Amino acid sequence: MAIEQSKESTNAAIIDGKAFALSVRSDVTKDVGILKTQHNVTPGLAVVIVGADPASQIYVRSKVKLTTEVGMNSYHFEMPADTPEASLLEKISDLNKDPKVHGILVQLPLPKHMNEAKVIEAITPSKDVDGFHVINSGLLATGGQGMVPCTPLGCLMMLQNTLGDLSGKHAVVIGRSNIVGKPMAQLLLNANCTVTITHSRTQNIAKITREADIIVAAVGVPEMVKVDWVKEGATVIDVGMNRLEAPEKGPGKTRLAGDVDFSSVAKKAGAITPVPGGVGPMTIACLLKNTVTAACYQNNISL
Repeated sequence: MAIEQSKESTNAAIIDGKAFALSVRSDVTKDVGILKTQHNVTPGLAVVIVGADPASQIYVRSKVKLTTEVGMNSYHFEMPADTPEASLLEKISDLNKDPKVHGILVQLPLPKHMNEAKVIEAITPSKDVDGFHVINSGLLATGGQGMVPCTPLGCLMMLQNTLGDLSGKHAVVIGRSNIVGKPMAQLLLNANCTVTITHSRTQNIAKITREADIIVAAVGVPEMVKVDWVKEGATVIDVGMNRLEAPEKGPGKTRLAGDVDFSSVAKKAGAITPVPGGVGPMTIACLLKNTVTAACYQNNISL
């Protein structure tokens, strides 16, 4: 499921994140229906955006649209960029207390006068559907049950769907952010992979990635991973989302590019995610999945 042969190569298969995300959202819709009809619970997701960043606004609109499509309640709050941090914390406190709200997401990045860590830690851990709260991070690191960050969760689901059992495979994660790199490594460890984390200070990085059965690129450097970084038949998950100038499309035009040089790596990898259409759709699908998980936990329901 969600695998199709690459049009650019006779070797690599493209991991279709759009198709897989559609199947995840279908499952979420069914679960929401059960919660409504059998338990009288309608999962609710609150999204808070501070400021008018165009990319964030587009992303939030997509979240709101898909939340309602799967049958959940969507609560959307826009606050001016100059909103005092105390006002945002007060809004979060209100949402923490609201029984109709099961998941809270504060769109990042926040304006510079706000402390992102302080804002994230203000969210009740059981409503932290982004999985960024330090308690949820700790639960993931110690094998406990908590909310898992959406992008790494989506990556893991695609890997398991593509490869089946991941036990014993060597996975290399490029990047060590708290949002993707570190939780991705932990999820892979929990799936019994042998995991190596590389980053900007890693020496001989290409030598390390060439030994990997799985590469997850999440470093934010456009087309950093070249074909000679990749072992024949490896599975490559590209988390990068970079906008590059595209003069061939016209003045001022841009194109999206991942952290992987797709055109060359696709000729050598066994399977690869495209950008766009790979990891991105799965991130939002997993956000919806996490909201259902949160609603079940808060109401002591097992589906």
